[in-house]
Amino acid sequence: MKLFGHILNVTEDLVVFKLFITRLISGVIVLAIAVAAMLLGGNILFAFVALISMIGLFELYRASGIEKKGPAIAGYIGALLYEMLLWAAVPEGELMAAAVGTLLIMAVYVFSFPKYKVNEIFCAVAGLAYVVVLMSFIYKVRMLNDGLYIIPLIFICAWGNDTCAYCVGMLIGKHKMFPRLSPKKSVEGFVGGIAGAVLLGLIYGRIFGAHLISLSVPMRDCAIIAGVGALIAVVGDLAASAIKRDTGIKDYGRLIPGHGGILDRFDSILFTAPVVYILAVCLGA
Repeated sequence: MKLFGHILNVTEDLVVFKLFITRLISGVIVLAIAVAAMLLGGNILFAFVALISMIGLFELYRASGIEKKGPAIAGYIGALLYEMLLWAAVPEGELMAAAVGTLLIMAVYVFSFPKYKVNEIFCAVAGLAYVVVLMSFIYKVRMLNDGLYIIPLIFICAWGNDTCAYCVGMLIGKHKMFPRLSPKKSVEGFVGGIAGAVLLGLIYGRIFGAHLISLSVPMRDCAIIAGVGALIAVVGDLAASAIKRDTGIKDYGRLIPGHGGILDRFDSILFTAPVVYILAVCLGA
């Protein structure tokens, strides 16, 4: 029996190690693709953002059980129109596309009534704003003055905060923050994540301050952006967890081995990208 138990433990350890390696490799690949797209900018970055936006929208609709229904089809059309007008830089184009997408979804609701429930309709509408509009701010940040050097702040806010929060939580985390929503998150990890993001922002501003000429005081402004963005990143992470719990799923998909779907990896990015854009503009970019 002892030998059997030992073999079982070794097998479990191998499974955990294999999962870790899978997550590491797929995470590095996703990061490399994202970094390459950010550095190249322009049409390459736009295509990358548009692609992950459409995949993310499909994942959200699938989680809600409407991915093949009329409201979702209208949502896809609205999303494609949004991406087209964003790429063409049509004045007020994104706003018009979002309005048209919403009108199309409501038209499906009206002309097929009572085929679809109101929660399906508003899920389709919310998907446009939650995934497509928020994700587009990655591209919009890159198009700012000094956008090449501002865009990394999106990921410092999200993934930097997440990494610091994880490390601090593992070391000294004792007080649960949202036990019903995310049992592993602690108050200590939350504070450590914010503090770590601010520190990373300061370091980033110190190193690349000469290139951030549109920011008044690069170190200070990067720290502010990183701190506020990290705070919002937590909201984005918890929002994704809440949606998954409400819809009864563990992950949004299996596209990224060991991580899940696009929304599993970019849940906090959805929230940090618009915050970085807004603060960068307000601080002078």
